[in-house]
Amino acid sequence: MSDNKSMLSARLATAAALLAACVTAMFVLPNGWWALALIPLLAAASWEWGALAGYGREARWIFGLVVLASAGLLWLGSGADPSGKSGEFGLDVAVYAIGCAFWLLVAPAWLALRWRVRGPYALGVAGWLVLVPAWFALAKMQMQPAQFLAVLGVVWLADTAAYFSGRAWGRHKLAPTISPGKTWEGVGGTAAAVAVYYGALYSAAPGWPWLGALAGAALFAGVTVMSVLGDLFESWIKRCAGVKDSGVLLPGHGGVMDRIDSLTASMPFAAILLLHLA
Repeated sequence: MSDNKSMLSARLATAAALLAACVTAMFVLPNGWWALALIPLLAAASWEWGALAGYGREARWIFGLVVLASAGLLWLGSGADPSGKSGEFGLDVAVYAIGCAFWLLVAPAWLALRWRVRGPYALGVAGWLVLVPAWFALAKMQMQPAQFLAVLGVVWLADTAAYFSGRAWGRHKLAPTISPGKTWEGVGGTAAAVAVYYGALYSAAPGWPWLGALAGAALFAGVTVMSVLGDLFESWIKRCAGVKDSGVLLPGHGGVMDRIDSLTASMPFAAILLLHLA
């Protein structure tokens, strides 16, 4: 019991520190510097993905350099437009759409088939699709910091509610061959918590047009579903790799990928809605 409490304390402390750093950087750093500040996160996640893919040290370096170089080129190609937009159907939308297509089409099929792939190329492409659009979306979402933090709240609340409601009432496994610890009760707790959060936010900030009944509900529901999908997908990749955590960098969480798995799926979806459709 004491070990569980210690792990929970470390988990909460790490989450609080990350949240404080994220909020501070989001509002203080200029746009280009915010994107640059996210590079170490992308580099660490790339290194961990390379390990999950079974790459050797040299291959992990190569994969990381490809991810970082392509992310930088996409950022420069987008023009770092302060408005957060590069045209209705510009480069930004294309990057988000590619990320969304992976999460809406490829990842569900991957999970449904329980695909165990250890080939370097398929996992390399998948890693790029998981990491680069998410980083790009995170960098661009600084254009709408309040909305970004509201969406970030959905992701972290979904993760927290699933954890605690699953521990308290979990009986029916959601996907036992993918992630044995996740339950339908946890999903129910997530849905209830996000619904309450949306209602409270809508009451507190009725002036935000994107929080309108239909658009806001669709955004929050979509982000919640994508968060769960991202969590399940990384769980399956780790299961195929035979590891419990993607790394050891973050106390109480494991690796960087263990903390951002939900964000990788939800951020491209949120960015395309908030920055280009809202």
